[in-house]
Amino acid sequence: MTTAQTAPVTTPDADEAGPPWPTKIVVLLREGLLPWQELNVTAFLAGAVAAAIPELIGRPYEDADGTGYLAMIRQPVLVMTGLAQVLAQARERSVQRGLPTSVFTADLFATGGDAENRAAVRAVRGADLDLVGVALHGPKNVVDKVVKGARMHP
Repeated sequence: MTTAQTAPVTTPDADEAGPPWPTKIVVLLREGLLPWQELNVTAFLAGAVAAAIPELIGRPYEDADGTGYLAMIRQPVLVMTGLAQVLAQARERSVQRGLPTSVFTADLFATGGDAENRAAVRAVRGADLDLVGVALHGPKNVVDKVVKGARMHP
């Protein structure tokens, strides 16, 4: 088990739990992506965090007609941006601290599916990944240190 796969920080189980959350979810995007790339990377990385930490998912929704809808992540996902070096530093800090971490590299825009995506990431040393996105979850103060140098997405 690598440090990035260590046990996630748990979030309170109460369905009514709201702000302030003890943890933070951040998706960090490299500056200069096209709008469709920003949305694509954000969706994939937020999904990775949700898949790794099931207690972040709330209960399913239902409208007044009784139509059911899927549950969502129950705390905000902060989307931030930074230069390539900021993403590289955030990935390194997150892995060093053992936080649940997901990456999206530029190579993944040209692959055709999950197996190809994993092979593309596996072919490159962590420090050499051409990162366009990094997502992580952890205690607020730790996450803030990990993403130091990034700014809120405009």
